[in-house]
Amino acid sequence: MASSLFSLLFFIFSLQLLSLSPTLSTSRHLLHDHPTHHPQPPSFTVPLKHVDSGKNLTKFQRLQRGVMRGNLRLERLINNMMASLSVDSSSKVTSPVHAGNGEFLMNLAIGTPPETYSAIMDTGSDLIWTQCKPCTKCFDAPTPVFDPEKSSSFSKVSCTNSLCKALPTSECAADGCEYLYSYGDYSSSQGILAKETFTFDKVTVPELGFGCGEDNEGSGFDQGGGLVGLGRGPLSLVSQLKKSKFSYCLTSIDDDDPSSGNPTSTLVMGSLVSQISNDSVLTTPLLKNPSQPSFYYLSLQGISVGKVDLPIKKSTFAINADGSGGLIIDSGTTITYLEESAFELVKKEFVSQTKLKVDNSDSTGLDLCFELPENDGSGEMKIEIPKLVFHFEDAKLDLPGENYMIGDLNAGVVCLAMGSSSGISIFGNIQQQNMMVVHDLDKETLSFIPTKCDQL
Repeated sequence: MASSLFSLLFFIFSLQLLSLSPTLSTSRHLLHDHPTHHPQPPSFTVPLKHVDSGKNLTKFQRLQRGVMRGNLRLERLINNMMASLSVDSSSKVTSPVHAGNGEFLMNLAIGTPPETYSAIMDTGSDLIWTQCKPCTKCFDAPTPVFDPEKSSSFSKVSCTNSLCKALPTSECAADGCEYLYSYGDYSSSQGILAKETFTFDKVTVPELGFGCGEDNEGSGFDQGGGLVGLGRGPLSLVSQLKKSKFSYCLTSIDDDDPSSGNPTSTLVMGSLVSQISNDSVLTTPLLKNPSQPSFYYLSLQGISVGKVDLPIKKSTFAINADGSGGLIIDSGTTITYLEESAFELVKKEFVSQTKLKVDNSDSTGLDLCFELPENDGSGEMKIEIPKLVFHFEDAKLDLPGENYMIGDLNAGVVCLAMGSSSGISIFGNIQQQNMMVVHDLDKETLSFIPTKCDQL
């Protein structure tokens, strides 16, 4: 049995690999649709902050909170997807799923003069939006509601504009293009589509299309003042900036400990030389699903636990003709969710190969946990667990132990950071931590580059 040896040190569970060699809306603003040519903004980086940052939580507590949010996000995706599949295909009506919410916040500034806001980064949707005055319904947010009256660079988008036509739901009004962007479970943003000057770090981007939301409701949005969509559609930040590449590098889930210096994760819009300087680059094709055009799908061909290649049917992670199925990579979902039949095989093999007693208390919110042995009083505990490898097309991703097993000495458990799903699978952000995840939209590829994200 191939296994990994990990250390549990001082009341914080830290998994360190010792035995593996990794493989690698106001009428006074005029409509403004005259084409204006602006130079493409340079590449830039934006720091990202986890939504639970600064809350004095242990790694395991952060995991549990993330799992609760992830379960709701998954439920939303599945419900919306099933609803879209129930539409008569002959009507040619599509209802794309929008993920909404997320796990990481980014700071930006809007308007002239610029006002600073925090927004949720979401790779599972397209629209950029923030709350705007006059607000008929706005949630409490950590940053103020944007007032377009106070910005000299604000303009409304007409109904003939290509961005308005790209909206899944819109109406033409005297004020211009009105939108409704729904995320499911009654979560939505509704308002006027507009253009405005945005500032990311020190880079200013004029006339960026965004939703000026006057009626915004739903759980989870109050973590920020709006949302920045990084999906594949024309409304997203990636598409509007005409960037062929974007990347993110997510720090370890336990790096929010004050003793770690509060390192931040990073979003990169464009290309950086450092992205291609690592010899351990693993690259796999990006797939498209016409029924769900915002998502980034990957071709997952198999999974191995220890030395065992699991007998997962080839069709398990395929995108079906009706748009269901497939596996998306998502920064806004904490753990990885696998189609139920595949997850049961993973779970069974971990139980077989891990020399620990299964925890059946159901107290953690995770599907598979093991009881830790009694501590010998040294403050350090070593356990053996099998390695986990995801076999993507052209890329064998051998995960570090901390990217799939997380434990807590006080709770006396160590858990697999994965769960089961039905209808869609998701490769979550725990599995992506300490990797530069590079989306190359020209080559239609995604690359994993092992990176110390807290040192960028």
